[in-house]
Amino acid sequence: MLAHISLRQKILVMAAAMCGLLLAALDQTIVSTALPRIVSDLHGLKDLSWVITAYLLTSTISVPIAGKLSDIFGRKKLFLIAIVIFVLGSALSGISQNMAELVAFRAFQGLGAGMLFSMTFAVIGDLFAPAERARWQGIIGAVFGLASVIGPLVGGYLTDHASWRWNFYINVPVGLIALFMISTFMPHIPIDEKERKIDYLGAGLLTGGLSSLLLGLVWGGNQYAWESWQVISMLVLSPLLLAIFVWVEHSHAKDPILPLELFRNSIFRVSTIIMFLVGFAMFGAISYIPLFAQDVLGRTATNSGVILIPMVFTLTLVSLANGQLVTRTGRYKKVAILGTVFTSLGILWLSTMSVNSSSIDVILRMIVIGAGLGISMPIFNLVVQNAFEHAKLGVATSSVLLARSIGATVGVAVLGTILNNELTKRLSSSGVKVSANQLASLSGRNITPELKIALSSSITRLFLIGGLVVSLAFFASWFLKEIPLRTTHHDQPKAPEAATT
Repeated sequence: MLAHISLRQKILVMAAAMCGLLLAALDQTIVSTALPRIVSDLHGLKDLSWVITAYLLTSTISVPIAGKLSDIFGRKKLFLIAIVIFVLGSALSGISQNMAELVAFRAFQGLGAGMLFSMTFAVIGDLFAPAERARWQGIIGAVFGLASVIGPLVGGYLTDHASWRWNFYINVPVGLIALFMISTFMPHIPIDEKERKIDYLGAGLLTGGLSSLLLGLVWGGNQYAWESWQVISMLVLSPLLLAIFVWVEHSHAKDPILPLELFRNSIFRVSTIIMFLVGFAMFGAISYIPLFAQDVLGRTATNSGVILIPMVFTLTLVSLANGQLVTRTGRYKKVAILGTVFTSLGILWLSTMSVNSSSIDVILRMIVIGAGLGISMPIFNLVVQNAFEHAKLGVATSSVLLARSIGATVGVAVLGTILNNELTKRLSSSGVKVSANQLASLSGRNITPELKIALSSSITRLFLIGGLVVSLAFFASWFLKEIPLRTTHHDQPKAPEAATT
């Protein structure tokens, strides 16, 4: 199918794709360090959380829809549209004059980001046969891990030395370079020529169901109490809309936006479960490490960010090496098992820390987690792509990414609630009276020993839960069936039922 495309041309396309992915991944975290300055300039403290939430919502929801549309209209068209939306959203965010504008433009920017996530992983499947994809999945995994840590560092530097607006402006020139490279070097990938129709009803129901779920989880315990009508209505509306979505897709949609037949494939089922669980633990538990470093160990904000660097450095090296290994051996099941082992052990090891721990203790645990994530994070996109024919590559890939995104959102929301409850209970039992808002204002300053002990015990409880969740992913990985990695796009994937277990 793509034999006429030179290796040089493929590398140029992948370089452009990774530029887009780097920007989309950076914008998940780059704004965090600029939020105080944004609030000061735009006078919108009550809308602060929406600067991040709006981006999270739209980038998550657009992933599966973009994947399906790319299977219909072709990857190149959707990739170019994604870059244009993202660059335009970035520019508009940079010139925002009030919080309402910024939130709206961040939501628009998130649409492009979700499309970029989906397209980048799908393009790998277009350009390379499954047996060649592992090394590129490893590189993509390294880029994603790098972005998660350098985001706050770059954001802080730009905010201090230029303006918080440059957190958005910086995307424009890089995005335009990616746009030029994709339009120039990316070939037209032949698609199935049969008539296809866009499943507007399915897309609307899926968007409504996921939006309600994410809003309920993001609002709960933060903007509104969990028992408030706002949160309860969202959490009730979500399963209702998703149930209707399943019924419509199963009974009425001729070309469903998310084909339910994907779930008949055991490799797809197991992979989405594992990615949900890994996303839950990775974003839910690990996001509290800087809090532990600052408020328990007494480190500065800069040092707490530096503590994460060993994890990302290890993740990057292991991801690259693992990609080469899978490419050469053609085997992935043992790799998937090993990745979940390292990740679960590393997070469980975090739960053994206390107020007497040192930065070295945190760094050693971060290295183990980085190794686990470097092994496991990239592999499941490859596994799922190898299990389906090329016509379903986009929607299958994006569905796995969606599972990880939902897992991350659920993890942050659930573990955040557990932290608040644990901290309140421990402080009450020790006779210390301080609210969550007061605790936030004390961040990094004048925290009493009693408060540090309570906070340490509460955060390590989250690490324990996160480790146990990834342990479930480890058990699930044993049910992952292994089929040979195809050496061309033309090969039909072997049925999982006939594979080894």
